[in-house]
Amino acid sequence: MNVLLWHVHGSWTTSFVHGKHRYLVPVTPDRGPYGLGRARTYPWPESAVEVSPDELRTAEVDLVILQRPEELDLAERWLGRRPGRDLPAVYVEHNTPKDGAVPDSRHPMADRDDLLVAHVTGFNELFWDTGATRTTVIDHGVVAPAGEYTGELPRLAVVINEPVRRWRVTGTDLLPRFAEIAPLDVFGMKVTGLAEHLGLSADRLASHDDLPQHRLHAELGRRRAYLHLCRWTSLGLSLIEAMSIGMPVVALAATEAAMAVPPGAGALSTRVDALLDAARRFVDEPAEARRAGAEGRAAARDRYGLDRFLADWDRLLEEEVCASR
Repeated sequence: MNVLLWHVHGSWTTSFVHGKHRYLVPVTPDRGPYGLGRARTYPWPESAVEVSPDELRTAEVDLVILQRPEELDLAERWLGRRPGRDLPAVYVEHNTPKDGAVPDSRHPMADRDDLLVAHVTGFNELFWDTGATRTTVIDHGVVAPAGEYTGELPRLAVVINEPVRRWRVTGTDLLPRFAEIAPLDVFGMKVTGLAEHLGLSADRLASHDDLPQHRLHAELGRRRAYLHLCRWTSLGLSLIEAMSIGMPVVALAATEAAMAVPPGAGALSTRVDALLDAARRFVDEPAEARRAGAEGRAAARDRYGLDRFLADWDRLLEEEVCASR
């Protein structure tokens, strides 16, 4: 199939474009949010092809993947065809509701009979009210990281994009308490200057801004344990990748993390003191950290493997295309 989708979430899109189809990725001269084109810090196969808005007018497209509400009108304008009416469309919902109306949050694609909403977690499907719109859940899948866990550095790793702007959502406010246990390495977009913002010294928190994926995985694996302190986000792929590398996990038992992290893979709790104790234990006991990490790795590669993810998506795409004929 020829599948049109925008490059919105780098890790998820990286997994998605590893399938057997041809992926048309819009690109604009400014490479802005609606024309980012191919990834620059993730390895993508050649089957992911950049296309300009002008080229889309005559492009052969079998199905459209939508990920933001405004893409519905944008796709109609660029294609000259209405997704859901003139060609099949699937709306991928990556996020938990954030409109303040939880648990009565109405999805922007609610009560439609022309598309299907595919949630990336069961938690998201549970908390979004999509009305009469058909829904399904396809759990995340990740390309198996090349990095291997060594845990040689008695430090804690965190991956957060925009930790200052997102603050309590991503648990940024909790980081100073963990910095008392061990030095922190924070990876992600717009993390530079985080130590100063939190009032921490550089020896307690180091920032690593927007590393290429292969370097990120290599650096994560050198740290003793992985922190996941998100209060209200969808399931971060960096958490799954850290588990796949073999890192023990210290995580808030919130949203889908409670389902993704098995008990033996680290520590899950809504009590921060319990997580502080677990972080201290992993830093002080490398053998225990390695044992927990190995259990998490086996679980992550079983549930969130790329082959399962792509097979689930192939089945869904074929069903949607066949149903439209």
